[in-house]
Amino acid sequence: MNTTGADTERAAGPETERAAGPETERAAGPETERAAGPETERAAGAVSPPVLRRDRRFRTFWIGQTISDFGDRISELALPLIAVTLLTATPVQVSVLTALIWLPNLLGLFLGAWVDQRTHKRRLLIIADLIRGAVLLSLPVAYLFGAVTLAQLYLVALLTGTGAVLFAMARQAFFVALVPRSAYVDANSKLSMSRSLSFLAGPAVGGGLVQALSAPAAIVVDAVSFLGSALLLSRIPVTEPPPPPRRTSTLGLVREGLVLVVRHPVLRAALGCTSTVNFFTFISGALLVLYASRELDLSAGAIGVALGFGAVGGLAGAALAPRISRAIGLGRTAMIGVVLFPAPLALTALVSGSTWTKVAMLAAIELVSSFGVMLMDVNLNALLTAVTPDDARGRRAGAYSAVNYGIRPLGALVGGALGTTIGLRPTLVVAGLGGVLAVLWLLASPVRHIRTLDDQTA
Repeated sequence: MNTTGADTERAAGPETERAAGPETERAAGPETERAAGPETERAAGAVSPPVLRRDRRFRTFWIGQTISDFGDRISELALPLIAVTLLTATPVQVSVLTALIWLPNLLGLFLGAWVDQRTHKRRLLIIADLIRGAVLLSLPVAYLFGAVTLAQLYLVALLTGTGAVLFAMARQAFFVALVPRSAYVDANSKLSMSRSLSFLAGPAVGGGLVQALSAPAAIVVDAVSFLGSALLLSRIPVTEPPPPPRRTSTLGLVREGLVLVVRHPVLRAALGCTSTVNFFTFISGALLVLYASRELDLSAGAIGVALGFGAVGGLAGAALAPRISRAIGLGRTAMIGVVLFPAPLALTALVSGSTWTKVAMLAAIELVSSFGVMLMDVNLNALLTAVTPDDARGRRAGAYSAVNYGIRPLGALVGGALGTTIGLRPTLVVAGLGGVLAVLWLLASPVRHIRTLDDQTA
């Protein structure tokens, strides 16, 4: 799962990630808002979340992200299955594959600073989608000629990961251009609901496609989803003003992003929290499909059903996150999510019984974990968006992602090493219990006292 950026993205993270996770230019508002403009509305505090339902630009963006999310779920299942079933990969090789997907996030430090200096950020989003679609299509083509290799799989993982980082950096500006401040939590909730729906139906559809067509053929669906996302993005009208004059070199901008994240108490706590939880959950995430396939002896279809049903929790978490946040406070809701996300993963090691008992137990674990990650992602993503200065969104996102997502490959590699040395089941216990420690970052920060976005401003 992706977590803030937590999943956060491909995660959103918050990504606090994928949310899979969000956030510099000002654009012309949708037709219902043009008279006042985003700035006037934010100052007056007059914009309510229901405005998003009448906002054609946000709706188009939302649909595009939903299509892409569903395609992603298929590839997340198909890529490791190609390695495990077609290429008989070892635990270490599967972990390397997962690590390569996230390794490009280390480039976020420089990509974020570079994106901040670009005017046409929508163009960057479209380019990122087209690159990923073309790279993924190379797999089914190679499969037709019987030429799929582990090296190609690694290259595909690396290039699609690079495209995802470019998209995430440029996406920050689009988010604040389309969404008024008062609707940050609601917008993140909607995007997270789509991501949760993709986890609900995507794995089941992906598992069925893999069984019916083969894993490489199923990759075509994800490639087409990127093309659909690029088409929808091209139809969103935005006015992109030029960036402010460069005050320093690219390295200087990179340093500014790092200093902002390290010195800001909310950003620092959120980064420590999401990085910790990402490290431990990727220890388990890198091995989950391998564990379910080899030790639990579940078919691709059964794995897809378990993960898909478990995603109901994510859908519920995304839908209820704004309501729970209003009831008990944004900070407390995020902390509850931080605990509920990794803790159930330790129970994965206890799964046993008949095939359907295993599927039911795995689904229940995923349900609770998915509910938790959405409580974390939706609220931390909104908070990150609110505290970041408009002229530093790209480099803040780059610095944040370099650490938050950059630690994921390390977690995946540690997972592969632990899975080989101490076994898969003990490794899953370590991952689940270790991830709970992430909540200590928020407990020791101002985040635990924040009830609304207005609190952090005060």
